[in-house]
Amino acid sequence: MRLQGIKIGFALTGSHCCLEAVIPQLRNLINEGADIFPIISQAIDTTDTRYGSSDYWKKQLKDITGREPMTTMVETEPIGPQKLLDVLVVAPCTGNTLAKLANGITDTAVLFSVKAHLRNQLPVVLAISTNDGLSMNAKNIGLLLNVKNLYMVPFGQDNPHSKPNSLMAKWELIPETILYALKGKQYQPILVAYNT
Repeated sequence: MRLQGIKIGFALTGSHCCLEAVIPQLRNLINEGADIFPIISQAIDTTDTRYGSSDYWKKQLKDITGREPMTTMVETEPIGPQKLLDVLVVAPCTGNTLAKLANGITDTAVLFSVKAHLRNQLPVVLAISTNDGLSMNAKNIGLLLNVKNLYMVPFGQDNPHSKPNSLMAKWELIPETILYALKGKQYQPILVAYNT
């Protein structure tokens, strides 16, 4: 129970193909004693894909955490002034979310929750999933690696032959990255081989 009593905001963005792998990490965090507050992007809230309907994913989150996911900026706004969380995780964190975060854009519930949490100088953990991590979003990843209180779940090329610019976090390292982030440290190494 390494996370006993720790309040974790867990925000999911629209890399729908990763949700099946990310959702079990919520169970792992709860098994470690964490109290989870789910947050979802508009893409998760409203889009049905071949990976599952929005209602399916929202039901999964409620069943696992016991809470309805926050979906609006109004719902996430208290995270800052009320200091609701100890750590905030964004997983999967899409390239779109990375780009907006790197440029100070906070126009979604997820981005607003990050801004609200960072104002308290508390840790934010990003678990990236982006097809352009080694192209258009490489500069944004570089910028974010230098942001105080922002930590990355170790990531690598998940499919270098078919998608050579794609980067994906090692989802199973989310708990370890959180534990380090709570101590103000980056879990290492950040760049890892992604065994496919």
